[in-house]
Amino acid sequence: MPLYMRKTLAWGVHLFTASGAVWGFLALLAVFHHEWKSAFLWMTLAMLVDGLDGLLARKFDVKTYANGLDGALLDNILDYLNYVIVPALFLVEADILPAPFRLAAAAAILLSSAYQFTQTNAKTEDHYFTGFPSYWNVAVIYMLVLELDPRINLFFIILFNILVFVPTKWLYPTRDTRLTLFLTYFYGVIGVSGILLYPNEPQWLWPLSLTYSIYYIGLSLWPRRVTT
Repeated sequence: MPLYMRKTLAWGVHLFTASGAVWGFLALLAVFHHEWKSAFLWMTLAMLVDGLDGLLARKFDVKTYANGLDGALLDNILDYLNYVIVPALFLVEADILPAPFRLAAAAAILLSSAYQFTQTNAKTEDHYFTGFPSYWNVAVIYMLVLELDPRINLFFIILFNILVFVPTKWLYPTRDTRLTLFLTYFYGVIGVSGILLYPNEPQWLWPLSLTYSIYYIGLSLWPRRVTT
């Protein structure tokens, strides 16, 4: 393949990653206007970009052919937007937490995630996250669609905030076994289907998708030593 084509493809991957800023901004607008389905769709699109850009970056060797841009830094900035800031606004605007605790809960995930993202060993050399990896966007979607008691949702917000600081290894889904990768993509298909059908999705769909979450959390909390 000609060098100019390799460079074009590599820079195209960076542009693909950067598109996450647009989807995050649109998600913020949707949340602000309480357009929950639109918010879900933009949040999901941002997650799909995040799930694919690493694979594309390795395939097209961006470190060699587009090394004028720090892809890892770009990815972290956009992850903080889409996995933390968008769901923080969601916690404030949606009726999923007791009203007196909404702002405090949003502040808590903003602060704990700032720590999680900037740890020197936030991602271990053997491809794990250290501590709960700020999947707040997934959490708030479940909290809304499952219509749980706001006090139960608050309990999980507190629990996951604590787990940010517990030095356990959480799976990096696209860097784990083929089984985990297959289940991750299957989970994605189920989740996207539920969001497209929301609020008229089948009753069984979200409980089915929760089985993957249980699998993910169970494997992640299985005792592993985190090297520092």
